Amino acid sequence: MQVDFYHLTVRPLERVLPKIAEKVVETGGRLLIVASEPARRDMLNKLLWSYAPDSFLPHAQIGSANDPDQPVLIGAGTDAPNGARNIAIADAVWRDDALSFDRAFHFFDDDAIVEARAAWRALADKPGVERRYWKQDDAGRWEQAA
Repeated sequence: MQVDFYHLTVRPLERVLPKIAEKVVETGGRLLIVASEPARRDMLNKLLWSYAPDSFLPHAQIGSANDPDQPVLIGAGTDAPNGARNIAIADAVWRDDALSFDRAFHFFDDDAIVEARAAWRALADKPGVERRYWKQDDAGRWEQAA
Protein backbone atom coordinates (compact mmCIF):
# COMPACT_ATOMS: atom_id res chain seq x y z
CA MET A 1 0.00 0.00 0.00
CA GLN A 2 1.43 3.35 -0.99
CA VAL A 3 0.66 6.65 0.73
CA ASP A 4 1.71 9.80 -1.11
CA PHE A 5 1.80 12.94 1.01
CA TYR A 6 1.39 16.04 -1.18
CA HIS A 7 2.44 19.27 0.54
CA LEU A 8 0.64 22.08 -1.29
CA THR A 9 2.85 25.17 -1.14
CA VAL A 10 2.68 26.77 -4.59
CA ARG A 11 -0.37 25.37 -6.37
CA PRO A 12 -3.61 24.77 -4.47
CA LEU A 13 -5.62 21.56 -4.30
CA GLU A 14 -7.92 22.90 -7.02
CA ARG A 15 -5.02 22.81 -9.50
CA VAL A 16 -3.46 19.54 -8.31
CA LEU A 17 -6.34 17.15 -7.59
CA PRO A 18 -7.86 17.15 -11.12
CA LYS A 19 -4.50 16.15 -12.62
CA ILE A 20 -4.11 13.26 -10.16
CA ALA A 21 -7.69 12.14 -10.85
CA GLU A 22 -7.06 12.25 -14.60
CA LYS A 23 -3.95 10.09 -14.25
CA VAL A 24 -5.77 7.51 -12.14
CA VAL A 25 -8.63 7.28 -14.64
CA GLU A 26 -6.27 7.23 -17.68
CA THR A 27 -4.57 4.13 -16.27
CA GLY A 28 -7.92 2.37 -15.82
CA GLY A 29 -8.14 3.01 -12.10
CA ARG A 30 -10.98 4.35 -10.01
CA LEU A 31 -10.74 7.06 -7.39
CA LEU A 32 -12.60 7.99 -4.24
CA ILE A 33 -12.18 11.62 -3.18
CA VAL A 34 -12.89 12.21 0.50
CA ALA A 35 -13.83 15.44 2.27
CA SER A 36 -15.93 15.60 5.42
CA GLU A 37 -17.57 19.00 4.85
CA PRO A 38 -20.56 19.08 2.44
CA ALA A 39 -19.54 22.52 1.10
CA ARG A 40 -16.07 21.17 0.24
CA ARG A 41 -17.57 18.17 -1.56
CA ASP A 42 -19.83 20.50 -3.54
CA MET A 43 -16.83 22.64 -4.49
CA LEU A 44 -14.88 19.56 -5.59
CA ASN A 45 -17.84 18.35 -7.65
CA LYS A 46 -18.04 21.70 -9.47
CA LEU A 47 -14.27 21.80 -9.85
CA LEU A 48 -14.10 18.45 -11.63
CA TRP A 49 -16.64 19.70 -14.19
CA SER A 50 -14.92 23.02 -14.83
CA TYR A 51 -11.16 22.83 -14.11
CA ALA A 52 -10.21 22.86 -17.81
CA PRO A 53 -12.31 23.77 -20.84
CA ASP A 54 -11.05 20.85 -22.94
CA SER A 55 -11.33 18.05 -20.39
CA PHE A 56 -14.00 15.65 -19.28
CA LEU A 57 -13.63 13.69 -16.07
CA PRO A 58 -16.71 11.58 -15.36
CA HIS A 59 -17.55 11.70 -11.67
CA ALA A 60 -20.34 12.10 -9.14
CA GLN A 61 -21.00 12.60 -5.48
CA ILE A 62 -21.88 9.41 -3.64
CA GLY A 63 -25.58 8.78 -3.37
CA SER A 64 -26.97 7.85 -6.78
CA ALA A 65 -27.92 4.55 -8.35
CA ASN A 66 -25.01 5.01 -10.78
CA ASP A 67 -22.29 5.07 -8.10
CA PRO A 68 -20.82 1.67 -9.11
CA ASP A 69 -20.32 2.94 -12.68
CA GLN A 70 -18.47 6.15 -11.79
CA PRO A 71 -14.67 6.19 -12.24
CA VAL A 72 -14.45 9.02 -9.68
CA LEU A 73 -16.70 9.43 -6.65
CA ILE A 74 -16.72 12.17 -4.03
CA GLY A 75 -17.85 11.30 -0.52
CA ALA A 76 -17.54 11.97 3.19
CA GLY A 77 -16.24 8.55 4.18
CA THR A 78 -14.03 5.77 2.90
CA ASP A 79 -16.71 3.46 1.50
CA ALA A 80 -16.15 3.21 -2.26
CA PRO A 81 -19.29 2.01 -4.06
CA ASN A 82 -17.36 2.30 -7.36
CA GLY A 83 -14.76 -0.23 -6.23
CA ALA A 84 -12.01 2.39 -6.15
CA ARG A 85 -8.58 1.18 -5.06
CA ASN A 86 -7.23 4.76 -4.94
CA ILE A 87 -8.29 7.37 -2.40
CA ALA A 88 -7.60 11.10 -2.39
CA ILE A 89 -7.92 12.81 0.97
CA ALA A 90 -8.97 16.32 -0.01
CA ASP A 91 -9.60 17.84 3.42
CA ALA A 92 -6.13 17.26 4.96
CA VAL A 93 -7.57 14.90 7.61
CA TRP A 94 -5.78 11.54 7.56
CA ARG A 95 -8.04 8.50 7.99
CA ASP A 96 -6.55 5.11 8.85
CA ASP A 97 -9.34 3.52 6.78
CA ALA A 98 -7.42 4.78 3.75
CA LEU A 99 -4.97 1.94 4.40
CA SER A 100 -7.52 -0.51 2.95
CA PHE A 101 -6.90 1.01 -0.51
CA ASP A 102 -3.93 0.26 -2.78
CA ARG A 103 -2.87 3.91 -2.93
CA ALA A 104 -3.71 7.01 -0.95
CA PHE A 105 -3.08 10.62 -1.92
CA HIS A 106 -3.01 12.81 1.18
CA PHE A 107 -3.17 16.51 0.29
CA PHE A 108 -2.36 19.19 2.86
CA ASP A 109 -1.13 22.76 3.03
CA ASP A 110 0.87 24.65 5.64
CA ASP A 111 -2.22 25.03 7.84
CA ALA A 112 -2.34 21.26 8.32
CA ILE A 113 1.37 20.46 8.40
CA VAL A 114 1.42 19.47 12.08
CA GLU A 115 -1.33 16.91 11.51
CA ALA A 116 0.33 15.64 8.32
CA ARG A 117 3.61 15.12 10.15
CA ALA A 118 1.78 13.18 12.87
CA ALA A 119 0.18 10.96 10.21
CA TRP A 120 3.58 10.47 8.52
CA ARG A 121 5.13 9.35 11.82
CA ALA A 122 2.17 7.09 12.68
CA LEU A 123 2.52 5.27 9.36
CA ALA A 124 6.27 4.67 9.77
CA ASP A 125 5.83 1.35 11.58
CA LYS A 126 2.78 0.06 9.70
CA PRO A 127 3.68 -3.14 7.86
CA GLY A 128 3.19 -3.01 4.11
CA VAL A 129 2.94 0.79 3.96
CA GLU A 130 5.29 2.68 1.66
CA ARG A 131 5.30 6.43 2.33
CA ARG A 132 6.34 9.13 -0.10
CA TYR A 133 6.52 12.84 0.59
CA TRP A 134 6.14 15.23 -2.34
CA LYS A 135 6.79 18.94 -2.23
CA GLN A 136 6.44 21.63 -4.84
CA ASP A 137 9.42 23.57 -6.13
CA ASP A 138 9.14 27.31 -6.82
CA ALA A 139 7.61 26.61 -10.22
CA GLY A 140 5.01 24.26 -8.74
CA ARG A 141 6.60 21.04 -10.05
CA TRP A 142 6.58 18.03 -7.75
CA GLU A 143 9.79 16.72 -6.20
CA GLN A 144 9.97 13.62 -4.06
CA ALA A 145 11.56 14.71 -0.78
CA ALA A 146 11.22 11.46 1.18
